[in-house]
Amino acid sequence: MTDYSAIALTFTLASLTVVILIFVGLPFAWALSRYQGRLKPYIEALISLPLVLPPTVLGFYLLVAFSPDTALGTFWIMLTGEQFVFSFAGILVGSIIYSMPFVMQPLNAAFEQHASNTFSVATTLGISRIKTFFLILLPQIKPSIITAITLGFAHTLGEFGLILMIGGNIPGETQVVSIALFNHVETLNYASAHELAAILLVSSFVVLVLLYRFNRLAKPSLSSPAEKLPRHTKGEHE
Repeated sequence: MTDYSAIALTFTLASLTVVILIFVGLPFAWALSRYQGRLKPYIEALISLPLVLPPTVLGFYLLVAFSPDTALGTFWIMLTGEQFVFSFAGILVGSIIYSMPFVMQPLNAAFEQHASNTFSVATTLGISRIKTFFLILLPQIKPSIITAITLGFAHTLGEFGLILMIGGNIPGETQVVSIALFNHVETLNYASAHELAAILLVSSFVVLVLLYRFNRLAKPSLSSPAEKLPRHTKGEHE
């Protein structure tokens, strides 16, 4: 029963992490792609830091910053009624930070590659920037959005050190599959460990296969920004 709870919690955590990151990441990546100020390298480095930083380091600083005896920890308790550490909210925030580069980098690269040319063509045809963004640019970078969702989801599935540091090992609350797997190995229950390991392995493999298959099918359909414009719009200006 504990393993089923851990599986459900893991997929819930991964899903919520990706939804929040896409909702926040799309406008942030768009703004970052347009920003060319001196702080841009520092912002990009901060976003990419979880790629090279050990997850336990990130978990440690979150644990220290949001402990109940700190200002942030006290504010969190006043805001939510529960402490940040050893809670689902805590591992969710940690997962969002830890998986951010896997979502942000594909989105930012897509905006930097397509946005300028797309808006230039749309402007010459008299299409508003809002319509261009939602009706032309977002569909145009759909493969990158799918890549961001897939990588963020798959990366969250395998989190261990960060979750253990912030959330501990509370069944039904913070015990995800990777931690339940570790528990089984510690108790020499290799049969259950094999089952959980196989679930993570197969899930990650299937997610990546779907990603590569989608991107391969999407390549022939990629076209120039002008070809993505509505036909009646092009016709009105020819």
